[in-house]
Amino acid sequence: MKRTFFAVLTVLLLTACSAYSQDQFEISKDHDGSKIFKGLISRNALEKEASFSWYAENKKVAFTPDKSAVAAIKQYKDSIQFIVFMGTWCEDSHFVIPRFFSLLDAAGYSSDKVTLIGVDRDKKTLDNLAESLHVTNAPTIIVMKKGKELGRVVEYGKSGLFDKELGQVINPAP
Repeated sequence: MKRTFFAVLTVLLLTACSAYSQDQFEISKDHDGSKIFKGLISRNALEKEASFSWYAENKKVAFTPDKSAVAAIKQYKDSIQFIVFMGTWCEDSHFVIPRFFSLLDAAGYSSDKVTLIGVDRDKKTLDNLAESLHVTNAPTIIVMKKGKELGRVVEYGKSGLFDKELGQVINPAP
């Protein structure tokens, strides 16, 4: 219980600090020479890093976010936060993360309110955040409300429609 409390407190502090600070990550090289970002990352860092051509390529792909997910994010945008664990080396993250930001854009949700955390291939982060929040796969999108986890979508989600599942986490059907 204490461990979870401190993990959530740490993530909330990171979220608060992210509004006032820049990226806080380490850069290492993957086995193929590509860069791995480990730590607190901004959307801007993903978009500006020349070696992450996957981001721009996947952002160009036609993607229409689930309407109910867009509506849920719009409705609750002032009361929810997202904590997202991703791997800059991870093909699932390459697919999901650009579309996740497209979903947020469609809902008018500021990406500055997203805590984006890069993990290494062992799913480790700086300050052991992934372990504290029981993250074992990348990407993992956690929806928080008032400091409590509402739910999470891991990789593509159970149905393969991560955006629809995020909408269901935010605004579950009665």
